[in-house]
Amino acid sequence: MLKRFLLAALLASLTLAAQTAPIRLKDDAGRLVELPGPARRIVSLAPHATETLYAAGAGPYLVGAVDYSDYPPEARQLPRVGGYSRLDLEAVLKLKPDLVIAWESGNAPAQVDKLRALGLPVFVTQPNTMDDVAVQLEHYGRLAGTEATAGAAASAFRQRLAGLRAEYARRPPVPVFYQIWKEPLMTVGKPQIISSAISICGGVNVYGELQQMAPTVSLEAVLTANPEAIVATGMGDAKPEWLDDWKRWPRLLAVQRGNLFHINPDIMQRHTPRILDGTAALCRALETARQRRPGP
Repeated sequence: MLKRFLLAALLASLTLAAQTAPIRLKDDAGRLVELPGPARRIVSLAPHATETLYAAGAGPYLVGAVDYSDYPPEARQLPRVGGYSRLDLEAVLKLKPDLVIAWESGNAPAQVDKLRALGLPVFVTQPNTMDDVAVQLEHYGRLAGTEATAGAAASAFRQRLAGLRAEYARRPPVPVFYQIWKEPLMTVGKPQIISSAISICGGVNVYGELQQMAPTVSLEAVLTANPEAIVATGMGDAKPEWLDDWKRWPRLLAVQRGNLFHINPDIMQRHTPRILDGTAALCRALETARQRRPGP
């Protein structure tokens, strides 16, 4: 009985020590972020960060988020601090966060610097590949003291990702144009996580060598590239009307074969665990494109 009591006391002591031990972790910008202990008042400055924080078990410690932080459903109840591209710094300060999660390519650098200057710990995130999503889960678990939940989520993500890679690794390549907007005509470049998804599915991003996240391209250039499949997202679950605009060019290979596909942007353009749902949908679309190839 005494041994069990001492063991329980020791475990309680170790748990308390873990909860109060200082945390030192480098963010995606290479800055060292230091916290006196696990964060208990977190403000998220990007919808994808909000969602991933919940997946990492840190949802109970979120006290604020930007607009469009709508998943999981409980995230919709969080106080708002503006949009990711235009933050309400006063609203952030009123929430008295002990940690702010920023988005390197989405938040205005001057506003993020201002938060640092005001003494707030800011952890910058920029997941550009599928593997980065699992790392983000682990980072958030470390910062919030929810390592067990975050570790399990990261492990499940990596396992499913490995399954998709194995399933489509040897499939014949499909040239893909991924359209994220109509006017201006925008696509995804090499650093964008969607390029990683296209590659996993055995696709080839026809603009995969461009170094911009979301480059603007010309209609003439897309017609010249003549992709075998065109994938569009838009603003929601409904297929954007401009996807059918490509039918005006019947000689385009993607049009000839009926390979005009739509995927909900929430599961394709957010750097969260749900991106594997979007990737699976993309892989199915490209497999359909392969099946529509004429026989020998």
